[in-house]
Amino acid sequence: MLYRFEGFELDPAKAELRENGAPRPVEPQVFALLTLLVENRERLVSRDEILDKIWDGRVVSDAALASRIKSARQALGDDGQSQRFIRTIHGQGFRFVAEVKVARAIQLTDPPPLELHTGPQDAQSARPSIAVLPFRLIGNAGPYAAIADALPHELIMELSRLRWLFVTARGSSFRLRSEDADMREIGRVLGVRYCLSGTVDVAGPNLVVIVELVDTRSDEIVWADRFAGSVDDVHAIREDIRSRILTALELQIPLHEANLARLTVTEDLDAWSAYHLGLQHMYRFNRTDNAAATALFQQAVARDPGFARAHAGLSFVHFQTAFMRHTDDVAGESDLARRFAQRGLELDPLDPFVNFTMGRTFWLSGDLEGGLAWLERATAISPNYAQGIYAQAWTETLAGRGLRGRAHVDLSMRLSPLDPLYYAMLGTRAFTHMVVGEDLAAAAWAERAARSPGAHVLIAMIASATQAIIGEDAKAAQWAANVRSRNPVLTRDDFFRAFPMKSEVTRARVANALERCGF
Repeated sequence: MLYRFEGFELDPAKAELRENGAPRPVEPQVFALLTLLVENRERLVSRDEILDKIWDGRVVSDAALASRIKSARQALGDDGQSQRFIRTIHGQGFRFVAEVKVARAIQLTDPPPLELHTGPQDAQSARPSIAVLPFRLIGNAGPYAAIADALPHELIMELSRLRWLFVTARGSSFRLRSEDADMREIGRVLGVRYCLSGTVDVAGPNLVVIVELVDTRSDEIVWADRFAGSVDDVHAIREDIRSRILTALELQIPLHEANLARLTVTEDLDAWSAYHLGLQHMYRFNRTDNAAATALFQQAVARDPGFARAHAGLSFVHFQTAFMRHTDDVAGESDLARRFAQRGLELDPLDPFVNFTMGRTFWLSGDLEGGLAWLERATAISPNYAQGIYAQAWTETLAGRGLRGRAHVDLSMRLSPLDPLYYAMLGTRAFTHMVVGEDLAAAAWAERAARSPGAHVLIAMIASATQAIIGEDAKAAQWAANVRSRNPVLTRDDFFRAFPMKSEVTRARVANALERCGF
C-alpha cells in the first residue's frame, strides 16, 4: 500500500517516507509510529496501543513517546503547535488528521514463463482458489531469514486441508517472486481468484509480519493484518500467525464471495454463490433470515447435488428451527437436521463444517457426548476451525467440564474475533463461569453476549438468569422483558431443551432464577 498526503508518500512495504518523490530519512521506530497512525487515520490511536505495537508492550516513559511523536512531526514539517498531520488528543492518544489517498504499486517485472492455467479450477470456476506467494524479506534477518519461505509453505500445507478451497502448489506459486507483483497477472497465470502475499521484517529483537489477501479479479484488498513479537519467541509467534491467518481466510473469503454474489441476480447464482449468500442469512438466527437461508441452500443443492457443504447448510437451518423453537414439529426438524448432515458426510466425510453440523444435531436430543465426538472430529480435521472449537467448548461446558470449555472458547474467540457467532462464544464463556460457581463473572459475560450484534433471544434469557442469580433483580427483569418482547411464548423448559445442562446443581440454580424472572 502507498499512502499519499500533501506531497508525501508513505510506503510501508519499502519502509520509506518520500517527499515529492525524494526519500526522507526516518528512524525505523518513528516510521513504524507514523505508519500506525496513517493506517488507523479514521480513529484515535491510544497511548496504550502505541506502546503495545511500537514498543511491544514494554514499559517506556512518556518522554520516550513524546520524543517519537515529535520526530514523526518533524519528518513531515509539522509541530506541536499547528498539528497539521498528527493531532494530540490530550489524555487519550493521537490521530492522523491529514487527508490520505491510498494507492498500490501493481507492476510485475519479467513474469516467469508459466502457461495460463485453463483447468477446472481457474479463476472463473465456482470453487474459490488461492495462491500463497513467498513472503518478501525486509532488511537482513540473519538466522531468521528462512521464515519468509517457511511460513507461506506451512500455510499452503494447512490451507490444502480446507476441502472447499483449491490451493496452488508451492512449486508453482514460489516461482513468482517479485517486489511489486501484479496480482491480476498472477491470477491469470495461476488461474486463482485470491493471492496471499506478505513481508517479514526482523529489526533487532522484533519480528513483524504483514500479510495481505487480494482478489486477483479486481486487485481489491480483501483483508490485511500485521503481526509483531519478539524473535526470541519465533516459534510461538510463527504458530500464532499461522493460526490467525488460517482463521481469517476461513472467514474473509466466504464473506467476500457472498458480497460478490449479492451483485448477481439471485436466479443466476451458481451453487457456490447461493451457498455463501445462505450463510449470510443463516447466522442471524431469526425466522425470516432462516427461511431465506433455507431457500438458498436448497437452490445450491438443486444446482449441485454433490455439494456437501450445501447439505450441511440445510442441516444447520433445520437445527436452528428446532433449537429456537420456531416450529411445533421439533422432532421433525431435528430429524431433517440429522438427515442432511448424514448426506453431507456421505459426500465429504472430511469437511469440518459437515462434521460440525452433525455434532450439533445431537444437542437437540441432549446427547452431549455423542455430539462432542463429531465436534472433536471437526477440529481434528481443521485444528483452526474456530466455530468447531466454540461448539466443542459449549458441549464440554454444559456437560460440566467448565474449565476445559473455557480454554476452548477463549481459543475460538482469539482465532475469530469477528465471527458471526461471536456472541454465542461470549455466552459460552458465561456458562463456563456459571458451572464453577463464579456468578459475578457469569453475569458480566452473559450481559456482554446479549448486547453483542446478532445475539438471539436465548442469549438474552441467559443474561436474565445470571442477573437474577447475583441478585440484580432490576437488570434481570429488563432482560426478561427483552425476551418476552422478542418471543413471548418461550418457557423455562424451552431454555433447558436448548441448553441441556448435566450438572443438577447448576440446573437447579438456573431454574430457580428463571422462575423468579417469570419463565
